[in-house]
Amino acid sequence: MKADVPRRRGSGLGEPAMAPVRLIMGAVDAPLRFLQRRLGIGGMATFFLLPNMLIFGIFVLLPFFINFAYSMTGGTALFLPDRSFVGTEQYARLFDCVNYTDPNSCVEDTFWTAVGNTAWFVVLQVTLMILFSLVTALILNRDLIARSFWRAVFFFPVLLSPVVVGLIWKWILQRQGLLNFGLYGLGFEPYTWLNDRNWSFAATVGVSIWAHMGFYTLILLAGLQAIPKDLYEAAEMDGTLPARAFWRITLPLLMPNLLVVVVLVLIRAVQIFDEIYVLTGGGPGTSTLYLTQYVYETGFAAQLRNPGLAAAASILMGAVLVVLTLVQLGIGRKGEKKGARK
Repeated sequence: MKADVPRRRGSGLGEPAMAPVRLIMGAVDAPLRFLQRRLGIGGMATFFLLPNMLIFGIFVLLPFFINFAYSMTGGTALFLPDRSFVGTEQYARLFDCVNYTDPNSCVEDTFWTAVGNTAWFVVLQVTLMILFSLVTALILNRDLIARSFWRAVFFFPVLLSPVVVGLIWKWILQRQGLLNFGLYGLGFEPYTWLNDRNWSFAATVGVSIWAHMGFYTLILLAGLQAIPKDLYEAAEMDGTLPARAFWRITLPLLMPNLLVVVVLVLIRAVQIFDEIYVLTGGGPGTSTLYLTQYVYETGFAAQLRNPGLAAAASILMGAVLVVLTLVQLGIGRKGEKKGARK
């Protein structure tokens, strides 16, 4: 005789609540089984990917082709049917320079100033972002007191809106801001940080690192936690120094995560706009004018707006991003193949 299985508490209420769910699932199951018989397993995968591909096509591919069409037109009209076809004239205008290292010798000197500023920003920001994120991840991976609290502290800026980040740091760095208030209390004269070309550029780099470092630190921290501790214990038993263990164990095994971070940081650095626009507005002068702000001002904010020129600049920026990403992925794959051979 079978022992009576005790009924779970609340099961009497659960059965009626699950009845509509079962009814819906049963109604959906029949057409899906029919589609699977007709399309097969591969066809079902395509069927489930269609909604995502439709959204991708509407919000990514279609705007790209519209933007490319705009880059082939001229005039100040906003709507595409009202614009005249000029071919590659906008691209030729962007590249019309006597000396590409001297923006003043270019027809579109503002564009090349933005290119130079963006290049310097990318070099400094990407290098420092990866360095600080890696060091922070290594520290947060250790046995610290209140480790969860410190991880939350470093990740908190990522949750803030970029506009909020720009406003916070503008409030800190302006002439009557918090930083000058502290310096004045220590006996120093207040300084206009955001009106100095060098300090304003440094501020854009520092603020962007502060705002986004937590996200990349989290990715690297996940990679560090996936490394087996047995490897470090074996290295310690062999008398391996911590620095050598880092170069021989940590860094090679962390390389896939590091490659992802490099690609994401690079894309974000080239497309930097919102917090910098709020913080400095591209000033003083054009010292913190970056490519995305140039595209925005040329296409929408300028008195004599030129959507075609802005579209051409954005197409070039996207092409550079694609090339840099492919190069980085190629380097990463070669490194993985060499590691596999060893």
